[in-house]
Amino acid sequence: MRLRRCQHVLAEPRERREFDLQLLLSPTPTLASIVEWFALAPHLDREVALAADEVALLGVVSPSEWSDADALAQMHGRAQVDALLAKGLLVADDDSAAAIADRALRVQHWRPLSAVAHRHSRWRCVDTEVENERLAEISGGAVLDHLGPPPPPVLECVPAERRIGLSRGAPSALDAMLDQRVTCRNFDTARSLALAEVGAVLYRAFGARIQVDVTGVQVLKKGVPSAGGLHPTEAYLLVQRVEGLAPGLYHYQPVAHALEPLRELSSADANDLARRFVAAQPYFTHAPVQLIMASRFERNFWKYRNHAKAYRATILDAGHLSQTLYLAATELGLAAFITAAINEGDIEDAFGLDPMDQGVLSVSGFGHRGPERSEIEFDPLHAVWPPT
Repeated sequence: MRLRRCQHVLAEPRERREFDLQLLLSPTPTLASIVEWFALAPHLDREVALAADEVALLGVVSPSEWSDADALAQMHGRAQVDALLAKGLLVADDDSAAAIADRALRVQHWRPLSAVAHRHSRWRCVDTEVENERLAEISGGAVLDHLGPPPPPVLECVPAERRIGLSRGAPSALDAMLDQRVTCRNFDTARSLALAEVGAVLYRAFGARIQVDVTGVQVLKKGVPSAGGLHPTEAYLLVQRVEGLAPGLYHYQPVAHALEPLRELSSADANDLARRFVAAQPYFTHAPVQLIMASRFERNFWKYRNHAKAYRATILDAGHLSQTLYLAATELGLAAFITAAINEGDIEDAFGLDPMDQGVLSVSGFGHRGPERSEIEFDPLHAVWPPT
């Protein structure tokens, strides 16, 4: 059997502090310090605990050249080689799950730091209501006392008298729309979206205005910028209440400006998925449409291979798209939201996505705002809600 190290792996030492009676009774009482090693590899879903000799072995096995397993065991010890193989950090030239995942990652041109950060910052089965209750218990309900004062809201680099005042320009329709752009936490659960409203928002945010050939590469012109004009961000929809559409999962095709049905759901199942997608944030669960932004990394990394800025560019895409979605919805008298507090793993399961191939970056949504404000919305201009 031949072995090699997985393509990307980071080894992180962490300190754990614990009670030690002998140290506590010493002239200078202290806690015991225990250093533990963990490996984070983007082809594995979970971090892996390592022994110190396993860390050393990872440092000498080639990630590109194959080595004979018996020769490695004779040189470094059978137990260490078998342990790293079982943990998926050494991979064989076979069809084991770790080997398949590692091979897939090798052809995608990921920057190692970006790959690890993306894989290991994802959530699965997180319930934000439970987490908020836990924070309240820890802080005793006094979050500011627990966290300390926040940094100031703005940075001031020079004294006030040195500032150069600027004109705001004449008030415009864009100003009015930006004032109306208020994140919605109070969707009207009794009201559906018209299919035409969904089409208008999708076209303005995600639709391709034209597809052109640039030096042999097919690129899209959309209403938002994208690195290299590559537009790797895909729009997947969870539909709950849209006239003429069955509840279910869809994909938006931006050139044809059409929805591709993936799976029909009952209303109850659609609502359950909506809750899981946004980590049980109740005010986002009831949006008629949730829109999942997933980056097709291969599209971006085809050009920006192992590039330090490539992953950052895909995240910027989601920001451009979400703001355009907000404005498109606001212009139609609709309300929108975006959240990064999402269960990427549950979304991947629902749509059948591989996180290192099509990575979920955020969830947006839009619909009609409800007639009453039961959840707090940040509307200090009172553009949506009257003063109370």
